[in-house]
Amino acid sequence: MRTAYGDNVDTIRYFYKKPGKIRMEFMEPHAGTVLVYDPAKKAVTLRPFASERELNLTLGPGASLVKGPLGHRVDESDIGVMITRARLLMEHGQARVLGEENIGGRRTTILEVESGQGFSLAGTTRWLISLDEKNWLPLRIMAYGESGNLIEDLRMDDLELDVQMDDSLFRP
Repeated sequence: MRTAYGDNVDTIRYFYKKPGKIRMEFMEPHAGTVLVYDPAKKAVTLRPFASERELNLTLGPGASLVKGPLGHRVDESDIGVMITRARLLMEHGQARVLGEENIGGRRTTILEVESGQGFSLAGTTRWLISLDEKNWLPLRIMAYGESGNLIEDLRMDDLELDVQMDDSLFRP
């Protein structure tokens, strides 16, 4: 997963396993940092340095130390949450197909979701969502603000589905 916002780019290996287990391995800019979210405990374990396996911090998912630069929470980072937000934006506005593009060797359909007058989600009023034509999951989401400025460009061009993952991957 690559997220660009302003002049910054985050590169993260992102793992998700139902019912809400998340593991993020940061490649850039905080190389070696690992974050694990346990939905049963509603807790985030953060290991800030790759070499220090004993140094783990346990925090709530809303703690400022584990929120993304744009205020995203780890417990609200999965594709299901993104789809729910896109649907909410569409319910207060409109959606239309803009065309197609190729992302990571996959054909996608570009869907524009735009809010109606006076409605925004955390300052976002328009999304361009590139949906994989095989599974209809987003491979790219571009979020725009009220003034039309690009706020965030999220790419998941290496998205893999139905990968068998052992529960030990989701332990700190």
